[in-house]
Amino acid sequence: MAEENKAGSAVRANSGSSTGTPSMLDAAPPARGTRWSKRRKRIVFSAAGLVVLILGFFLWRYLSSYESTDDAQVDVHLYPVSARISGYVIKVNVGDNQYVQQGTVLVEIDPRDYQTAVDQARANLANAEATARSLNIIVPITSVSTSSTLTFTQSDVQNATAGVVAAEKQLLAAQAQVQEAEANDVNAQDNLRRYKMLVDKREVSEQIYDSALAAAKSSTANVAAAHANEAAAQQAVQQARSRLAGAQANQRSAETAPQQVSSTRSRARAAIADVQQKRAALEQAELNLQYTKIIAPVTGEVNKTVTVGLNVQPGEQLLTVVPLQDVWITANFKETQLRDMRVGQRVKIHSDSTGGDYKGQVNSIAGATGPLFSLLPPENATGNYVKIVQRIPVKIILDPGENQDLRLRPGMNVEPHVYLH
Repeated sequence: MAEENKAGSAVRANSGSSTGTPSMLDAAPPARGTRWSKRRKRIVFSAAGLVVLILGFFLWRYLSSYESTDDAQVDVHLYPVSARISGYVIKVNVGDNQYVQQGTVLVEIDPRDYQTAVDQARANLANAEATARSLNIIVPITSVSTSSTLTFTQSDVQNATAGVVAAEKQLLAAQAQVQEAEANDVNAQDNLRRYKMLVDKREVSEQIYDSALAAAKSSTANVAAAHANEAAAQQAVQQARSRLAGAQANQRSAETAPQQVSSTRSRARAAIADVQQKRAALEQAELNLQYTKIIAPVTGEVNKTVTVGLNVQPGEQLLTVVPLQDVWITANFKETQLRDMRVGQRVKIHSDSTGGDYKGQVNSIAGATGPLFSLLPPENATGNYVKIVQRIPVKIILDPGENQDLRLRPGMNVEPHVYLH
């Protein structure tokens, strides 16, 4: 084919040279080459533009698939460790920036004063328990005793009342005997006077007069005996009434038995309450003794300010424990970046310190912008408002095992990339 093209060109050259004027055949080849060159350029430019468009599309897709910010840092909950009691520090078991496990004894306070307080509280509790036991024993005894005493005094009052009634009846009988003896004595004295007159006139014998005289003396003696019996009966009535008054007084005293039992029970309850109070005091003393050993609340790195020989007070901060295994990322994204951001989206975190990348996910988005949590939040109703793009904190947690070497430290700068799709 190449040889044929050359032959054709030679023929056309010869024919043209023979005439001496240019022909149509000589001008045609340059025009066809120019069109082909222009077409090739258009094809190249079109292909390049298409490639640029495709690359631009994929670049746009890639850049719009994530949001990133350099306003982010590593955060963690710091655990301040303070003293709960006052005392003298005798031992500090950790050094600066030492990694400790949860429950490790960090600081020891002199325990001797608190051990003495525990011993005293234990002795007070034993004394209170003994008192409570004795009162609990006395309560049923007092209840039974007072009940028996009340029953006895009631019976004694009844007996004394019956004795008074009987003595009064005996007094009435003695008074009746006195009246009878006096009446007999009057009759005997009258007979004696009559017989005296008759014996003087010798109308009766001396024997009859002597019988009348003896009867008169006997009746007089009976009167005296009746009066004596009456006096004895009156005294018996007084004694019976005295016994009744004593029995009634004993009954009134015995009737206070429920109050005495209630008082004893109240003392027993007070003793039980005292036992509970002493037991609480013992527990508090034992807690204070435990507080002489200050332990690590979590596993982490220690930052200490305490030294041996320091006299500490309750609430005084001695150390701070940083749980490096529980760090998270706080990223302050612009509000315009949160349009497609959701909880659970994947995140790649680049650390400026370590130079490595870590995997994580969006845990939560703050409920307000950062300035609103400040002491003096901004007030936009002042007349000179200027719109400023706000930033909202986003909490990003690391995937398990991402910070095993614990190289991420709180406060370090990181750059998170949140993948939106």
